[in-house]
Amino acid sequence: MSEQAVVTKESVTRESLDVLDQLMKPEVQESLTILVDNLPKLAEMVTMLTKTYDVVNGLANDQVFVEDLKGGVQEFVKPIQEKAMGIASAAMEANERSQEETATIGLFGILKMLKDPQVQKTLRFAQAFLDVLGERQAARKPE
Repeated sequence: MSEQAVVTKESVTRESLDVLDQLMKPEVQESLTILVDNLPKLAEMVTMLTKTYDVVNGLANDQVFVEDLKGGVQEFVKPIQEKAMGIASAAMEANERSQEETATIGLFGILKMLKDPQVQKTLRFAQAFLDVLGERQAARKPE
């Protein structure tokens, strides 16, 4: 018998003994008992997971479905993206205007600005936002 065959036979024998030693442990025997008792449930779970995998795999490889899903996501994201780009564009333009304007805004300028509907809308939002934050903070404090 060759030396390699003897080494292989010894390693197989050693691995078999290691497995038998593991099987003799009470916690391993208890775990095996639990597994055997739950085999019907495990088989049912594996069957359901296999079916789910087959469905998902089939959908992932269906180019028509993938394109439809992609189109649906784009329809959902596009308006949000356009709105965000519009807000970013307005912010950049406002920044440029504010950099160009050097006049000081006085008390009468502020009073005039308070009549602007956009300023009123922003102030109402800020007040509502601060109210909500205050309510949440008050709710967290233990009495």
